[in-house]
Amino acid sequence: MKIGVLASQGAFAEHIATLHRLEVDTTPVRLTRHLTSLDGLIIPGGESTSISKLMLGYDLMDEIRNLAKNGLPILGTCAGMILLAKKIPDSDTEPIGVMGITARRNAFGRQKDSFETDLSIPVLGEKPFPGIFIRAPLIEQVNDGVEILARLADYTIVAARQEKLVAAAFHPELTDDMRFHRYFLDIVTGDR
Repeated sequence: MKIGVLASQGAFAEHIATLHRLEVDTTPVRLTRHLTSLDGLIIPGGESTSISKLMLGYDLMDEIRNLAKNGLPILGTCAGMILLAKKIPDSDTEPIGVMGITARRNAFGRQKDSFETDLSIPVLGEKPFPGIFIRAPLIEQVNDGVEILARLADYTIVAARQEKLVAAAFHPELTDDMRFHRYFLDIVTGDR
């Protein structure tokens, strides 16, 4: 199994480190040639507008969009979640637009409003998952065929799955808990 991590901007090094701890063959993706022979792709948190512009500038946007439409498993965290969404209200950022969700950027406020909370994510088991939210988005709406994976206590949607696409508003790569990455890897191998 070989997992690519989009390495344009943002927390890509942390995702790569987590995958190395899980002993997964990992490659940073900066150019279209890095997308060949991948079994899955992670789009990290960062600044969604910057990542989108870099993807467009390096001809990655259409290629990743086509790979997603052809069934490549993709995990998008924070900014990555925004880029997977079909709709981003009040934004001129071009998304990949392959997941039937509406994502709202900076939904919880500025950097100083970042927070951590325990999340109930039933697909990961009973033990709460440490959710780290940094200038985080949220999922305002899900279309048919999208499974909600996690909500905050006020029912705000913060993680979802659509077939082989997984989106999370939080940063699983910033924790020592590797269950969310394992869950994605199970999707890649067809075990989920």
